[in-house]
Amino acid sequence: MTAGSLTYVYAVARHSVALAEATHAVTGVTGSPVHLVTPARHRALVAVAGLVPEDDFREAALRRHLEDLDWLEALARAHDRVVEATAAHTTVLPLRLATVYLDDDRVRAVLDDRHDLLLDALEQLDGHVELGVKIYLDVASDSPPQAAPAPDPSLSPGRAYLRHRRAEQDVRTAAHLAAERAAERVEAIARTYAVRRARHRIQEGELATGPGTNVSNDAYLVPTAHADAFLTEVTQSADGLSGIHVDVTGPWAPYSFATLPDLDEDAP
Repeated sequence: MTAGSLTYVYAVARHSVALAEATHAVTGVTGSPVHLVTPARHRALVAVAGLVPEDDFREAALRRHLEDLDWLEALARAHDRVVEATAAHTTVLPLRLATVYLDDDRVRAVLDDRHDLLLDALEQLDGHVELGVKIYLDVASDSPPQAAPAPDPSLSPGRAYLRHRRAEQDVRTAAHLAAERAAERVEAIARTYAVRRARHRIQEGELATGPGTNVSNDAYLVPTAHADAFLTEVTQSADGLSGIHVDVTGPWAPYSFATLPDLDEDAP
């Protein structure tokens, strides 16, 4: 154990000389160089790791930091940079953000203890990538209706207001129906190309990254050979539908399909 430091683990992958060379110059969280941790018994796997300050990544300090969105964003970007650099060379099992152990020896022990589980997970992800699909309503709750009828001078102010509100509601209802139609199209495309789907919480507030209101936030595990076709067809899934748009991202390392809930139980 290096005094004042903990071991941050980004991902697990199969050991190879090429991976060691590829990650040699990569830096991760806090600019710390990445190194590979090889288990003592089962040397087919490695953990892609780096050292981080103990003062920032002990449980209590980490919990405070994770409430700071700027700190969290910097952490996520550094974590993703290392995972994607690794995924460019081999199948990768990304670990949850801020997975930290006391030292490399604890990481070695985890790799040995969970060797079969980790290897099986890697085999399931071989030859696949993750693609994200978000559906947004483009109709804001306070926006005027499209093609709103001209005010009728014969109406009282109260009736004119009710007619205006009803027209707004009609536009929003039409947009929701369009979103349902787009979701049906995406599901049909996924049945053709994807092997798994992960549903995420819709993005709201400061976490919302796209324009409009996010109503669907899914990830799909797709064979690499079908990724381009999936992207193309899903991108076209909003064609002819108004009031919505579909955002497709990727390919990414398979974050959403690498859930190993017991892997960090020994974290500090």
